[in-house]
Amino acid sequence: MSDFFNAFEMGPVSERGPKAVAPELFRGIYAMPVFVTVPTSDLAASTDFWVRGFGFIELFSVPGQVVHLRRWAFQDVLLVPAAARAEAPEVPVMSVSFLCVLSEVDHLVEACSDLVPGSVTGPRDTPWRTRDVEVTTPEGARVVFTAAQEFDPDSQEARDLASVGIVAPGSSGVQSSQPC
Repeated sequence: MSDFFNAFEMGPVSERGPKAVAPELFRGIYAMPVFVTVPTSDLAASTDFWVRGFGFIELFSVPGQVVHLRRWAFQDVLLVPAAARAEAPEVPVMSVSFLCVLSEVDHLVEACSDLVPGSVTGPRDTPWRTRDVEVTTPEGARVVFTAAQEFDPDSQEARDLASVGIVAPGSSGVQSSQPC
């Protein structure tokens, strides 16, 4: 028995694949349930990259202290000044992932590659039916944009998910004895 249930309606995108449409940029003020803080030595350059490369908007800023960026609801990033003489790590120690839709992937790759050549890895398709693009930002953050691909509820992927207790919407729900 699984405690998981279909709650796709809670997310900003319930459609998978090429028919999925990105929601509008969200300009409302809310208590942020989660956000990312990115230290940077150049607030203006980082803001430019996140806006032109990733499609974020500058929700507001406090000069020299913080720039609040947003894409969709609950996709919030705070750019803050890095500590004096702090250097970005050569290899990012963590990553953050943002949901996107397939129609955004090519533009994202092109825009980030134009802004910082060599910053993009991918896109690559994952076994769980997403297309992912990884970007290392000028300040050294590793950002992954992930878009859901079409999902066949009668596919091997659906059976693999069911084998670990995640029964996909529209699937038969039969637990497989095959390993993932």
